[in-house]
Amino acid sequence: MKKAIYSLLIISTLLLIGKTSSAQDYKPNYQFALGLKFGGYENGISGKYFMNSTTSLEGLVGFRSHGLVFTGLYEINQQAFSVEGFRFYYGFGAHIGAVGAGVYKRFNGDNELYNNSQILLGADGVIGLEYVIPKSPIAVSLDLNPRIELATGPFFDIAPGLGVKYTF
Repeated sequence: MKKAIYSLLIISTLLLIGKTSSAQDYKPNYQFALGLKFGGYENGISGKYFMNSTTSLEGLVGFRSHGLVFTGLYEINQQAFSVEGFRFYYGFGAHIGAVGAGVYKRFNGDNELYNNSQILLGADGVIGLEYVIPKSPIAVSLDLNPRIELATGPFFDIAPGLGVKYTF
C-alpha cells in the first residue's frame, strides 16, 4: 500500500512539473537515439524515435538472469524546468519475454522465486527526465518504470531506470 501511495505522489509531482512547462514551445533535440538502459529488472539496449515534437516511441531489449524481455513504450515529451535540452516524459506500453527458474519475481527481493521457466507478459508505464548534453550527441535519462506482471502474477512493482543514449 505504501508503494502505491509513493508512486501516486511521484507521478502527481512530475505531472505538475510537466503541466507548468507545457505552455512553452517544445522541440526535441534529436529524431532518433540508440543506447543502453540499466534498470531494476533488466539491463539492455534502448532505442527512442520521435514521431513528432511531443510524441516518441521507445523500444527496449532487456537481458536479465536467465531471460530476455522486449518492451515497447509510447511517450509524451515536454520541456522541463525551462531548460533547453531538459525534458520530462511519461507514457505507457507493454512487455513480453521469458525467464528461467531460480529468478526473483519482484525487484524488491521478497524471496519469491520462479520455480520453472516462465513467460512474462504485462503492462508498463514510464515517467522520467531526460537531458541532452549541450554540444554533444549524448542524452542521459532517469526514470521510474511501474509494471504490472499479468502472466505470472498479477503483481505490481516499480523499478528505477538509467539510460545513456547516442542521438542522431
